[in-house]
Amino acid sequence: MEKCNHTSNDFILLGLLPQGQIGLFLLFLIIIIFFLACVGNLAMIHLIRVDPRLHTPMYFLLSQLSLMDLMCISTTVPQMAFNYLSGQKGIFFLECGVQSFFFVTTIGSEGLLLVSMAYDRYVAICHPLHYPNRMSNKIMCVKMIIGSWTAGSINSLAHTVYALHIPYCRSRAIDHFFCDDPAMLSLACMDTWVHKYMVFLSTTLFLLLPFLRITASYGWVLFAVYHMHSKEGRKKAFTTCSTHLTVVIFYYAPFVYTYLRPKNLHSPADDKILAVFYTMLTPMLNPIIYSLKNKEVLEAMTRVFGIFSSLKE
Repeated sequence: MEKCNHTSNDFILLGLLPQGQIGLFLLFLIIIIFFLACVGNLAMIHLIRVDPRLHTPMYFLLSQLSLMDLMCISTTVPQMAFNYLSGQKGIFFLECGVQSFFFVTTIGSEGLLLVSMAYDRYVAICHPLHYPNRMSNKIMCVKMIIGSWTAGSINSLAHTVYALHIPYCRSRAIDHFFCDDPAMLSLACMDTWVHKYMVFLSTTLFLLLPFLRITASYGWVLFAVYHMHSKEGRKKAFTTCSTHLTVVIFYYAPFVYTYLRPKNLHSPADDKILAVFYTMLTPMLNPIIYSLKNKEVLEAMTRVFGIFSSLKE
């Protein structure tokens, strides 16, 4: 085992991209993805804020989802691009902890927020008469949002404090493009069994149980949609639910494969490729999915931004 090093104050991020023209080309694509994600999520937040027709619980929760996606991609991509372009792969110890905290906070909060969005659709479709009492009250939505952020922050704080208070070995090279907890703790000079239990608990609370809750909710929703008499109502409900289910799949699939597969099947290369999905592609795709498959959002874009108005003419 390597000797512990308490004097070094930084880590080294080995990164994602190879050197040379291929690396520059991939970085250019990542910057485009980052730009699209920022523009798309900021546009969604602004659209929901200024258009009165979108002042509903579902879109209020959606604006928070866009905020979380914006924070997630802003936590990882700028640091990665700076390190690659400057050739300086070092990141300060505390800076690494801050990056890890905000990343884990956003992904944990987003998982719980998706449960709230699934509950909103469940009540709206399966119990429409109770919807005004259960969901139309803004206090209920605020409680859901505050609960998601609070739980995500507490979970992230526990992981970050643990990661910053354990001894690390002489090698400080993290084989990743951001400070991901598992990649950091693989460099520890001690047995990290506490972290393994923390990961198991977090995976259960923020991944497994929410996924089961969403699955159960949409099972009832699909059952109710199937028994609708109105073809138009059935089509609208199916479109709305399929949009949310698409986002859920994009969010959960990479995490399930990353954190629930056996340790002997893990490899740094696979983990970095999977991380691209939930740190870059998902934040970019979510506003596109919600805008292209949602008639109300498209109409709001026409009213606010004038988009698609020429097509109508």
